[in-house]
Amino acid sequence: MEVIAGTRDFELAEPTVVAIGKFDGRHRGHQKLLREMLLIKEKTGYQTVVFTFDLTPSGVVSGEKPQPMISTNQERRKNMEKMGIDYLVEYPFSQETVHMLPEVFVDRVLAGQLKAKAIVAGTDCGFGYKRAGNADLLKELAPKYGYQAVIIEKQQDDHHRDISSTYIREQLDAGNIRKANALLGEPYAIHGQVVHGNHIGAALLGFPTANILPPPEKYLPRFGVYVSRVLVDGVYYGGVTNIGSKPTVSGENPVGAETFILGAVKNLYGKEIEVQLLDFERPEQKFSGFEELKARIELDKRYAMEFFEKHPEWR
Repeated sequence: MEVIAGTRDFELAEPTVVAIGKFDGRHRGHQKLLREMLLIKEKTGYQTVVFTFDLTPSGVVSGEKPQPMISTNQERRKNMEKMGIDYLVEYPFSQETVHMLPEVFVDRVLAGQLKAKAIVAGTDCGFGYKRAGNADLLKELAPKYGYQAVIIEKQQDDHHRDISSTYIREQLDAGNIRKANALLGEPYAIHGQVVHGNHIGAALLGFPTANILPPPEKYLPRFGVYVSRVLVDGVYYGGVTNIGSKPTVSGENPVGAETFILGAVKNLYGKEIEVQLLDFERPEQKFSGFEELKARIELDKRYAMEFFEKHPEWR
């Protein structure tokens, strides 16, 4: 997959099928849209393009700090590569982009730079100045600019509610990780490089942990302890992950994901790992001391092992 990022100065050479959207989390609704795009590629041979922005548009428009994302740019790239997408365009979202009229966006970017012969979008898509462009406009402009407009109905869950990134954030905030995963169609994950922590796990508790510090733009779930699955060098391990700031440990601690891995793993410092959250066990707690913390972690480990016994599909 080729990533085009940080520039508006590009032009593709071949006809394409383009999907437009934020694609935050690559949830089941996104997957429905992307599968339609891949079907069009099978029939036509068009190259597949996912068009999105490199910043949360609302943050640029308001001048405020961008809203955290379920998937960081790097995670989104990995997700799209797994789907077999040919091009991922992370278009710079500047004031010039903010004020681009919808038809100018279709003419200059979609039909022009991207050579779109098919455009796939959701019924709620919005583009151009003040999001004045929508699915109806895409269909209206299709004959003029020579593309096929394919509008995809929203994917719903078992309760007939539209699946969206907002819905998933609600579940993450509540610690309903199983529901969030069902909406995502895969486990919520945090990617990162293992860094040195305060070494309390190994020195005082008797077992080492893997610490990763998510970037500020990463949307984190409710602070607490989760059963997890950890991908290290292509191998999955069971784990227990604490999301939060370690309130039992004195001093200021950055918010991170600290994971005890259930299994023998070599030195992980500096390695890129993926931590998938599978089940919420308990909220983050402040204990009276390390002995109480150690006893609680032993119970957390037992909870995780029982989870994997009941759910061998996640081993």
